[in-house]
This record gives sequence, structure tokens and C-alpha cells, in this order.
Amino acid sequence: MVNGQSSEIAEDSPAARSPGRSRPADRLPTIKRIRSELGARLRARAPEMVEAIFARIHALSDPAESVDPEYLEGLRQAVREAVDFGITSIELGAEWTPPAPPAVAIQAQRAARAGVSLDTVLRRYAAGDRIVGEFIVEEADKFPGQIVGQVMKARGPLVDQLMAHAATHYMRELERLTRSPEQRRAEIVERLLAGDAGGDAGDLDYKFDSWHIGMIVTGEKAEAAVRLVAGDLNCRALIVPRGTRTAWAWLGRPSRADVAEVECILDRGGLAGVSLAIGEPRHGLDGWRLSHQEAQAGFQILLLRPERLVRGSETLLLAAILRDSALAKSLLKTYLAPLDEHGDSGPVLRETLRAYLAAGRNAATAAAALAVDRHTVQRRLRKVEEALGRLLSDCHAELEVALRLEEVGGVANTGDPVSVS
Repeated sequence: MVNGQSSEIAEDSPAARSPGRSRPADRLPTIKRIRSELGARLRARAPEMVEAIFARIHALSDPAESVDPEYLEGLRQAVREAVDFGITSIELGAEWTPPAPPAVAIQAQRAARAGVSLDTVLRRYAAGDRIVGEFIVEEADKFPGQIVGQVMKARGPLVDQLMAHAATHYMRELERLTRSPEQRRAEIVERLLAGDAGGDAGDLDYKFDSWHIGMIVTGEKAEAAVRLVAGDLNCRALIVPRGTRTAWAWLGRPSRADVAEVECILDRGGLAGVSLAIGEPRHGLDGWRLSHQEAQAGFQILLLRPERLVRGSETLLLAAILRDSALAKSLLKTYLAPLDEHGDSGPVLRETLRAYLAAGRNAATAAAALAVDRHTVQRRLRKVEEALGRLLSDCHAELEVALRLEEVGGVANTGDPVSVS
């Protein structure tokens, strides 16, 4: 305040250009430069900002919160896009009036389907806004406080816009669900998965005293793929849509089916663009739940690296590690980071390790796969042991998981693991 008047200066106001101010011609470019520099500093810390917001979101728990990997990854994507939206608004100033990020609407719809309250959704946006404000204050120390104040003030309407956009799409989805019989079906399935004894399971027209294969299918023809497999295997199908392109599904029949049969049917069915995470054949209601949990583990990997079919039982350890970002970071820093100290040899050592582990730790077989001699493979493996300070026989399981974690994209550009939970 100066003589009782506000000292705030709008970026394009007459006061900013008045002859009474020093170097008026440089005023607007200076403000733009400061916005650009502040935005660059915040972008450099964007991954850290996302993790801080995500940690705060977990603290704002909701009794109906879903552990579905797709829901959790959607939540993380909404945070990423909201952070990017906020930084862009700082860089471009008040003249920038964009639509809200797509993930905001998509995740609000998922929250409505999952039974997460609108109050929780909005409180999370407010908490995220406070964290972004804290980062701005930390990075704005070298800039004029007057301009930083303008940046902070301009953020308010944009945050209101995001929250209003989320609330609108949440309510629309809630209205749609209340008109749909699919919601009743989904609620019964979710209660059964949570441990309900199955009092209203009869409404699903599905026999739980059978063998089951749980699946999570994604693609334009997700439901068609489930029905095709069910018909060919003479199974009863239980399908629960989870959006327009994804469905939870179970195949049930008195006799045990094999996962390999499902894959063969998909391959000859001409269902391009369909991906599938699948659990093992399990019996009874508990087996029905377990097969779905295995499919969820596979789907967690499928979200990171799309494949035709992922067998959940083969990804359980990797999926568990992806749920703990600190554990994933430790694994990578312990078993892969030391290989990078060998400079250009790092990628070669990784390739050799992958071939060696894939060959059941047989150096001769690995050498044939790599088109080198056995002594070359053994020499490289000794380098790995020297870098790690331990024998491969003592840590081959950890190395295999670390390499797989890197392959599926469990490492962000900063070198930190990407978690979906």
C-alpha cells in the first residue's frame, strides 16, 4: 500500500505504461519474463509437486475409495494434468482462458462410479491448490513480491474453474448411474469383492460354486471379447462395465478352464485393439475374488505397458512393488543405478542380465541369444557383481524385478518410480 492506495499493478494496465514510471517500455516484457522463469522453475519440480499432492490426497481418505488400478492411475493423471494446467496459467497470464484438462472430467466420473463423495473430490482439489501455492512461494524468492502476489491472486479463478468442472461431471455421471441398472449390478459385485457373504448374489444370474477366471478387458470391443470367449468355452459370463472401454469380467463353469484357451480364442477372434489382464482359474466365491485380484495386478502392468494379454500371476511381485514408490526407488537405486557408473557399458550390462535371467541363469544360452561367446557373457556378469558388491546368485530375483520395473516404465524422467497407488 502507498498512501492508502494498492500497489498492485496489472500486466497491461495504464499505470504499468504511464510516463511517471521508470522504463515503461520494459514493464510488460519484464512481467512476462518473470512469469516464464517462475513457470520453468515450477516445471522442474512438477514430479515432486505431483507426489506431494498425491500423498495429501491419500490422507483425505473416503470409505468408498477404490483400489482399482485404473481408478488410482486416473487419479494420478488428473493430478498431473491439473499441475500442468496451473503452471501454464502462470506462464501465460490472465489472458489465457483454456478449457479444463480432460482428466479432470474423466476422474470425476470415475469417482462417482466408485462411490467416492463429491465433498472428498473437491477437498482434494483444495488441498492440491494449497500445495501448489507452497511450491510457488518456495520458488518465487528471487522475484518481486508485487508480481508474485498478482500470480497468486490470478490462480483463484482457475482453481474455481477446475472444481466447478469436476463437480459438474461428477453430478452428471451420478445422475446417469441412478438411471442405469448397471449401477445395481456393479454395487453387488463390489460388495462381494469387499468380502460380503453374498446375500444378494442371486440377482447377478451367475453361479459362484464353480470354477472362475477373472479378467479385466479394455478396448472398443471389450464386452464382445468376453462374450466370444465365454461362448467358445461354454462358460457363463459375468460382466461389469467400468466406463466405455473397460470391463471387469468373470468366466464361470463347473469344470476348470485354462488361461491358454482364452488366449487362443482371442488370437483367432479378430478382436484388434482388445487387451486383457487375466487371473488364474480359481474355485468358489473366494476363488472368484482371488482371480479378480490377480487380474488387477496384471492390469496395473497393462496400464504402464500395453500388451495383448498379461497374466496376473506372473506380475504379482512387480505389481506389489509398484504400489510402494519408496520401495521401487530403493530397488532401482540398489540394483540398476550402480550399472550406470560403467558409462556406455550400462545398457550392455542390462541387456546381458536380461538374456542371462531369461535363459534360467545359463551363460551359454545367454551367449547364444546375444550372439557373443560365453566368456564375454561371464566377463560382463563379473562386472555386474563388482558394481553391485554382491553375487548374482544372491540377488537374481531382485535384479529380475528391477529390470522388469524399468521395462514397464516404472521410472519417470526424473529417475523416480511411477506408482499407480
